[in-house]
Amino acid sequence: MPYPTIRLRRNRQYDWLRSAVAETALAPADLIWPVFVHDHEVSLPVSSMPGVERLSIDGVVKAADEARQIGIPALALFPVVEPQHKSDDARHAYDVDNLVCRTVRAVRDQLGDAVGLICDVALDPYTSHGHDGLLKDGRIVNDETVAVLCRQAIALAEAGCHVVAPSDMMDGRVGAIRGALDAAGRQDVAILSYAAKYASAFYGPFRDALGSAASLGAADKKTYQMDPANTDEAIREVALDIDEGADMVMVKPALTSLDIIHRVKREFAVPTFAYQVSGEYAMIQAAAANGWIDGPKAALESLLVIKRAGADAILTYFAPDVMRLKDQP
Repeated sequence: MPYPTIRLRRNRQYDWLRSAVAETALAPADLIWPVFVHDHEVSLPVSSMPGVERLSIDGVVKAADEARQIGIPALALFPVVEPQHKSDDARHAYDVDNLVCRTVRAVRDQLGDAVGLICDVALDPYTSHGHDGLLKDGRIVNDETVAVLCRQAIALAEAGCHVVAPSDMMDGRVGAIRGALDAAGRQDVAILSYAAKYASAFYGPFRDALGSAASLGAADKKTYQMDPANTDEAIREVALDIDEGADMVMVKPALTSLDIIHRVKREFAVPTFAYQVSGEYAMIQAAAANGWIDGPKAALESLLVIKRAGADAILTYFAPDVMRLKDQP
C-alpha cells in the first residue's frame, strides 16, 4: 500500500476544489459598515484611517444606498460632534435634533427599511471629558450614566434607528435600556450589546475620527472597559447582557479577541458580532502602503478568520470594498 493513503493535499490542488471544500465563506451580507458622520456639506478624510472619510448627512444617505446595492445589510453610525455640543452632562446625546437623529431620519426617508441602521449608545462623543460615562469627583458614575443612556436610546429609537448598540460598558445598562424602550412603546427596536469590549490600544484612530481623543487626553477607560488579560469575565459580561434582554452581543476588538468570539458563540449560541476596529484596519492599510504585505489579501484573510472564529456579522471599514478586494488577482 503506497504511503500515505490519506493525502489532505488532494483537496487543495485546484481553485474549484478548494472552494468546494471551504468551511468558511465571506460575503457582503456578513458585514456591517461603520460610518462617521459630521455636520458639514463636504466629506473629509480621516488621516489615521486611509480610505475612510467623515461624511455629510447626504453622504451617509448615498453610502446607505451603496450598501443596499452591494448587499451590505446595515450601517453603524458614529457622530463627529461639534465642540459647542459637548458638555459634562452629555445632554446633546438625547437631543432629538442631534446629528445622529437627523441622519437616521434622512436615511429612513430615502430608503425606509432597505438598509439597517445601528446607532451607538454611549456618551463619549458628547462629553467634554471624552469618557463614555458621566464624571463625579473624578470617577465614572454608573447609575447616573445609565439614566442618560436610556434617554439617548429612546431619542434614537424615535428618530427611526433599527438597533441601538450600547458600547459604554456600564453595569446594568442593557436591562435599563430594554425597559425604557418598552415603556416608550418601542419593543420593535433591538439591542446589540457591546458585551465584551476590551480597553484596547487599537481604538486610537477611531477616537481621532470622532475628535474625542483630545478631550480624553491622557486619561483611560480601564475602570469600565474590560482588561485584555481576562476571558472568563467576558463570558460573565455576555451572560448578564443576554439575561437583561440583549438581542445580539458584540466582541471588540475582533482580531485580538478571536478566542472570546469562539467561546461566546459556542457557549451561548446567540447572534454574535465582532468589530474589526480602527487600529486593526489602519495597521493593514499602513503595512500595505509600505509594500510590506498584500493589502487586499490581508484584509480578506483578517475578515475570514473573524468569521471562522464564530462571528455572525463583522463591523469593518473594509465593508464597501470586500467584493473589489475579492476580485484582486
